Parts: sequence; structure tokens; C-alpha cells
Amino acid sequence: MSVGVRNVMSVDVEDYFQVGAFEHTIPRADWESWPCRVEANIERILKLFERRGIQATFFTLGWIAERYPKVVHDIVAAGHELASHGYGHQRATDLSRAQFAADVGRAKKLLEDISGLEVQGYRAPSFSIGAGNLWALDVLAEAGYRYSSSIYPIAHDHYGMPEAPRFPYRPERCPQLLEMPPTTVNLMGRNLPAAGGGYFRLMPYPLARHLIRKVNEEEAKPCMFYFHPWEVDPGQPHVDGAGLKSRFRHYVNLSRMEAKLDRLLGDFQWGRADQVYGRELAA
Repeated sequence: MSVGVRNVMSVDVEDYFQVGAFEHTIPRADWESWPCRVEANIERILKLFERRGIQATFFTLGWIAERYPKVVHDIVAAGHELASHGYGHQRATDLSRAQFAADVGRAKKLLEDISGLEVQGYRAPSFSIGAGNLWALDVLAEAGYRYSSSIYPIAHDHYGMPEAPRFPYRPERCPQLLEMPPTTVNLMGRNLPAAGGGYFRLMPYPLARHLIRKVNEEEAKPCMFYFHPWEVDPGQPHVDGAGLKSRFRHYVNLSRMEAKLDRLLGDFQWGRADQVYGRELAA
């Protein structure tokens, strides 16, 4: 275990049929017809966290909270932080300023009404805030959010802003908001993802552990790790019709994820975003 550095464990609460990989395969209007798996998967994750004595931040879709309020109640009752993933899992890059404001405002109100707690944090679906839509940060601040974890400082075919800072910062255009990027490791001038998700499922566990340890020990910085409830659910219904790359990204190593995640929880110290970065939020 890395001593002295506590990392952020975060969960993006969405169901398997809502992911970006299937956005052109499963129409939004058909979401209600797909079997819900998120309730059982959140229960599974909460038990895993309880066994490891870990608290985390759950970036939760308003769409999920509205239909399955018990998910919200269970997250909060276990002492975890409730944060927002927006309402309908639409990329910020696909929305106008007014549409984005309506989405993030609706999600925040829903989550706060159900939980009775203030929601401070937001993560954009598919990390879809970047150089072309930094106005979204202004909207988040106007809606009352205090931090975001939405700008991934990597080059990716769907998202990313490689020139963005690698560690939490207050954007020049919106200093009232703290941006908490997913973790990267800089090798030969290029930022490589080390924050979880499909990257974590794909790479061998010793490599994933090495990258997080490198940030903790060589840079003395916390890491921001993330995963999704559907990633611990190899029994989820199979979605046909998506492209090869999309199917690979979604299904690779699902059967190994829970065991790898359990090892990770035991090898490092973990906490909630609002607590790990409490000093930065208060500044």
C-alpha cells in the first residue's frame, strides 16, 4: 500500500445500455425497454467498498436517480459522496449552452431532492468538456457546482484535452470551479491514461498498479480513478449491432474486473473527492 497518499475512488452511475459505445445502436427512447442492472450492480459495489472500508464519490445520472431512488439512498446511507453525471447521459459537446444548463441543473435538483444533501461535483458523460466547449465550466458554476471532473488531459478519438493540467486546478476563465482531471502519467512528453475504465480492464494489473504508484510516490499526488457499475457485471445482456471497436471497448475483460478492482482497493488508500481535495475546494 502507498503510504501517505489517499486517492479518489469514483463511480459513474449509469446502466450498460446508456454508454457511449452503444449510443448509435440503442435509441434513447428505447432505454425503458432494456432490463435494469444498475440496482444490483450498485449493491455489489457498495458491499465491496464496505468490506474494504472505503468511501467513494458516485457521479450519478439524474435519469437513474429518478427511476431508482433507492440507489441514491443506499449510496448516501453508506457514507459515500453523491455527485452528478448530468441527467440524460448526453455529451456536453452535443448540447447547446441552454440545453447543457437545463441538463446539469435538472440533475442537481433531482439528486438533492432525493438525498437531502448538497451536490457539489459533476462529471461530464464521456469526459466531453474540452478546448471547444470550455463555456460549460461557466454553466456548471452558475448552476451551483463547486467542482468538475470532466476534462481528460489525453488525446482520444472521442474526447480529451492533452494540453490541460494533469492535476486539480482552477480554470483561468472560471476560477470559482475546481477541475479534478482523471489521472494520467506523462511519458516522453505524452499523457497516458492511468485512471480506470476500459484502460484498467485492458492493461495487466501490475502495470495499472505501477502507474498509480508512480503518481503517488514520484509526484506525491493523489490519483483520480473511475469505473462504471456495468463493468463488474459480465452477465449483462449482450448488445448486437455496435461496431467492433465499440464492442471491444465495452466487453473487454468484464469477467476479470471485480477481482482486479478488489486488488486495487487493497493496494492503495482511497477516499471521496470532496474529502481528498477538501483543502483545494476550500481555498
